[in-house]
Amino acid sequence: MAASKAVVPGRALRTSKRVDKSSPASTQRSMERLPSEILIKILSYLDASTLCSISHINKLFYQLANSNALWRKLYIADLSKNKKCMDKSLLRMATMEVQDRAEGYYKRLYFKTVAECDMIKWTRRLGLISIHTGLPSQTEWVLRNLNVTWELTVMDKSGHESTLEQSRSQFTETSVTLCWSGGDRLPDYQQTSILQLYGVRRLACVSPKRPVCRSLMAKLDMQTLTKNMQVIGQDRLVQLKLLQPGIIIGVWRDQCSVAFIMFTLHFHKLVERSTQGSSVCSYVEPVVQPPFCDIDPEYGLHGYQLHIVLHNTVCELMSGSFSQLFCRRTQISDGLIQLTVISSANLSQHTPLSGDITLPWRCEALQGTVENCCIMSLTLLDEFRKPFKCVTSPVSAELERTPVCYDYDSEHYLMHYQDSDIQVKMRLVWMNEQKQFILISLVVYVSVCYVNKYFSRDY
Repeated sequence: MAASKAVVPGRALRTSKRVDKSSPASTQRSMERLPSEILIKILSYLDASTLCSISHINKLFYQLANSNALWRKLYIADLSKNKKCMDKSLLRMATMEVQDRAEGYYKRLYFKTVAECDMIKWTRRLGLISIHTGLPSQTEWVLRNLNVTWELTVMDKSGHESTLEQSRSQFTETSVTLCWSGGDRLPDYQQTSILQLYGVRRLACVSPKRPVCRSLMAKLDMQTLTKNMQVIGQDRLVQLKLLQPGIIIGVWRDQCSVAFIMFTLHFHKLVERSTQGSSVCSYVEPVVQPPFCDIDPEYGLHGYQLHIVLHNTVCELMSGSFSQLFCRRTQISDGLIQLTVISSANLSQHTPLSGDITLPWRCEALQGTVENCCIMSLTLLDEFRKPFKCVTSPVSAELERTPVCYDYDSEHYLMHYQDSDIQVKMRLVWMNEQKQFILISLVVYVSVCYVNKYFSRDY
């Protein structure tokens, strides 16, 4: 019998630690030993998205993947496919030398230019105007293709700042409703100092968590707003408090902690507001002087059109367009111009709602429904069919003690919206047998000051 071979413990130990040369870790170390010129040559075959991914491996690959030589080549190659950007970009590139620029310059320039080209490409769609709303008919589609989302920045009284990504959004015909929830991520509203809403753009070829640009849309001083906020509804769990038109916070009953924050944004100039501001300044809409037209001085406002949508966070309750609205000069009183859209005396104008007036909400594992609340989105067009005044905001329906229309032997409700420029009064009746609300009156009051400023007139 052959003698057995002795095993040396040390040698067995070294054998067990032997690394598989085909493993990813071994391959990475082997690549790192290559000269940087060869690595740059290898990386030059990658596209922008892959280069961004490679840069997260380690410090070496971060430096290589930010090379101006790589991104200059991508800049010229990719933009030459886009005739809208090619001439200006290539002309600019011809006068630049790579060594004159700090590392990462061409990467930033690449993404900035790609973002501009995408903006030109998709915003062309905003020229398609709906005959019903007077607004671009593809606003939602453009926002989605530009990868626009919204973020909320919360600063407490100690100066600590946190950024919250939206929990969910709901698009309707003329507005979008945004909601933030998340338990301990939302501080006690009495300890909150500032709320800031940002529109955020991301490019598909960049990390989806890294914004390309942020556009400030709203900055709210909570210390001032909470003194005058109004409770517009409640259920057994939360109270809805209206901070200002378009913004509500859901506060847990008998507490100061916040369950959710809800913003409602009208589609008018929403793409521009969400993308063309900066991190410190909001988008400023260019002033366009409307054409002068006053065929009959006694006519006052004439040829106006209103589009209104009532909806909640789940479904649409009512949508309608109303044309040929007018108000004569003699009907202007108390500084308000009255436009009667639906008259309680004209039964043919009365409009049924397709559901109950409720505002469902949800927050992590909890959810509920606030009765007699919904969201109103209103678009008033002037005689030239241009947006004259646009509003979207949660509203509440309050029971009226004295009926205004005796054609209905039912409970009457009033919805009242008001800001510095416009008032909206809607009256509804609850048909108990049909289990349905009917809108029997809709009147819009526009401030004379707003009209004079808009038209540079003196009514």
